[in-house]
Parts: sequence; structure tokens; C-alpha cells
Amino acid sequence: MSQIHDEKLAPSGAHKIEWVRRNCPLLRSLEDDFKKEKPFTGKKIALSIHLEAKTAYLCKVLAAGGAEMYITGSNPLSTQDDVAAALVADGLNVFAWHGATEEEYNAHIAEVLSHQANIIIDDGGDLVHMLHTTKRDQLPYVIGGCEETTTGIIRLQAMNAANQLEFPMVMVNNADCKHLFDNRYGTGQSVWDGINRTTNLIVAGKIVVVAGYGWCGKGVSMRAKALGARVIVTEIDPIKAIEAVMDGFEVMPMKEAAKYGDFFVTVTGCNGVIDEEDFMEMKDGAILCNAGHFDVEIDMKRLREIAVAQEEMRNNIMGYQLPNGVWIYVLAEGRLVNLAAGDGHPAEIMDMSFAIQALSAKYLVEHENDLAEKLIDVPREVDMEVAMRKLNFLGKHIDTLTKEQEEYLNSSTL
Repeated sequence: MSQIHDEKLAPSGAHKIEWVRRNCPLLRSLEDDFKKEKPFTGKKIALSIHLEAKTAYLCKVLAAGGAEMYITGSNPLSTQDDVAAALVADGLNVFAWHGATEEEYNAHIAEVLSHQANIIIDDGGDLVHMLHTTKRDQLPYVIGGCEETTTGIIRLQAMNAANQLEFPMVMVNNADCKHLFDNRYGTGQSVWDGINRTTNLIVAGKIVVVAGYGWCGKGVSMRAKALGARVIVTEIDPIKAIEAVMDGFEVMPMKEAAKYGDFFVTVTGCNGVIDEEDFMEMKDGAILCNAGHFDVEIDMKRLREIAVAQEEMRNNIMGYQLPNGVWIYVLAEGRLVNLAAGDGHPAEIMDMSFAIQALSAKYLVEHENDLAEKLIDVPREVDMEVAMRKLNFLGKHIDTLTKEQEEYLNSSTL
């Protein structure tokens, strides 16, 4: 049933997944729990997340809980073929391969949604979008779903505001144990891992322009500073701009920042963040990359149109010569640089994010008949359970309130 590149790659993928398993104690503990409890028995889960080893282990944890898994990637360049093969060897259903065309990518999503899935686990909203358009016949089977990303939640909120969302979605990205760690520390480290391994260039002494100062932008800026770069932040939100200033960064519009940057990293979730006017202001040798979910933040279509020459400079680096003679370089086709040119977030970080995913999916099954709202926050008890488990695995302990302290804090007469 699966559609993958090469089943013979499975041993390599299994090796990668085992390394993740060894470094994800939270997911290991949930796997043990799920094997005993079988919370997903009789349920089908359709999952679209960047298909690499950490995602694969999440899939195996859900399968250990009794789920019948239907899996695809959430980006044509982030699927690792050996990991996909390893999942198929373990009996899971996978429809994905690296470098899929847009047509193939959409066909894989459609296949995942053709098996009466009960739970949707999405990363960016492609599964949810197709369910509400060309796969509406599958809607009656859906209990609810979980969304992993800021971009996906923005799409869900727009759908909900327009009364178009047909089933409940847990906003996984909004959980403290997700965005405070995954978005900030995970994105911060993995973006620079992708940039550094792809370019093999020094960051120290360079000027880095970071577009967007949400949690991902904060992480990217923090790590750039730690690598010795001067950082300029561009923003549309005055509050976030003030945060950036008080964190020690320059703040200016992109039209001005374009003149100075050696590296540009977009993390906004919006389109057209770097456009033709910006390209024409850049200095020779500027390097551009995107860490937002979709490949629309850098206007790649217009860049290709105006370029007088194109040349692949190195694997995952395409050079574009502008009409003014300047060469600028784009990493990973403007797609997610940390996954298309790297291995994504560190395992220990995704341990927390995917634990939230797994427990949120379990919550949906347990509350199948009493989900009134279409957009659901991760229950606080789930967030706290993940936090306490993680803290214990880190070998750290914290204080607890005494009965008298609880009474004091809950009293109206402090």
C-alpha cells in the first residue's frame, strides 16, 4: 500500500530512528504507557509532519498505542527516504519521498486522507485544507486533529472565523512545552545548523537580518548573536520590535536592512517578506534562507524572473545574478532551511513537542463525544505532565507549595 522511494534503505533509517529513541526519554515513557493502555485501538491516524527520524519515532509511539498509521511529509524536501523505508518495514503506511513534485506531494496527501482517518496530525495545515476541499467525503470519520505550527494555527483561526472549520483542532503549537522550547531553542539551533553545514562560511563578524521576532525569530536571533554576528530584526508588530531592541538588536524595515545583511533568515509565516525591491538593494554575496513553513516568504518566483543568470554553487545553494551584476544566493530553494538542508530540531526538543502531540491525540479520543469548541487549547494538565516528566528526566527537582501556601495564594484576603 505504501508509496516510497526504496524499501532497501530501511536499515539506515532504522539506525537513525534508534538514535532518536535513545535521546527521547519522554516519548519512550509514553511508548511504554501506550503499549499497556492501547488508547488508539481501532483508530486511524493521518499524519503530515516533516518525515525524518524524530517524526518516525512519534509514529511508532502512536502505533504502539494501537493506531493504524497513514503517514506523509509536510514538505517535498524534508522527507528522508531511508526513514520512510524503515517505517514501512515496521508495518506502517507511508506515502512520501524526497524531492516530490508538487503533483506527487499533493497525491501523497490525498492518499493519506483516503482511509477514513479519525485523528489528523498536521504540520502547516495541508491535511486540514484538503479535507475541507477535495476530500470532504472523509470528514464524517474525523474526531479531531492537532496542529503543530504557528502557520497552521493562523490558517485554522482564519477558517474558524469564517465558520469553515468542520472538526475540532488542538492548537499544539500554543502549548508552553511546545513553543517556548521547540520554536525558540529548536528553531534557533537547527536553522544555524542548516546554514552552517550548507554554506561552510563564518558567521562571526557578519550581519544577520532576521525577519520576524516571534518565538522562532527570537531563537534564530539569539543563536546568531552567540555565533558572533551583528543582528538586525525586521518586524510589523511594535511590541515585538521593542522586545528586539531591549534584547540588544537593531530594528529597521526590510527595505533598509536589505542593504546591510550578509545572511537573511525569514521566520514570519507571511508571503513576500523579501521582494524584488529588497533583492536589488542587497550586496554581492548575500545569502538568503527561510525558516517559515511555506516557501513564499522569499519571493522566489520573481527572483527567478529577474535573474539574468542562475548557477548551482553548491548542494542546496542556488546563485542568482541580478540585472545590476550582483549575485545573491538562496538556500534550499527558499524552503525550510533547517529541514531541507539539515536534520531539523534536536531530538531532545522534539521529545517535548511530540509528547504534546501524542497526549493531545489521546485527549481527542478520550473526549470524542464532548468536544464543543472547534479550536482547543492543549489542556493545562497535559502541558504540566510533559513538563514534569521532562524535568525528572533532566534530573532536576523543584519546590512544591505547602497546604498553607496554597491557602494563602487562594485567599481573597491576602
